[in-house]
Amino acid sequence: MKIPALLGASALALAACSSEPTPLPDSTAQLATTLPSSSSSAVGYQNPFAGYQGYGPTEPAPWRAVNDAQSEAN
Repeated sequence: MKIPALLGASALALAACSSEPTPLPDSTAQLATTLPSSSSSAVGYQNPFAGYQGYGPTEPAPWRAVNDAQSEAN
């Protein structure tokens, strides 16, 4: 019971001794300079499924014919 309390107290003591974090930069000044001069070209829509070919189930084929078709000789 003493070890967890000692670890907790040491963690709090180390946190109290740490330096203050650096503040974040002011982003409103950055937005004000980029908004008036923002000009981008229009990007057209591209269908992500363009060129897709659906494959349906096929009938079972004899295994020897399928094996010969996939062999290295072809």
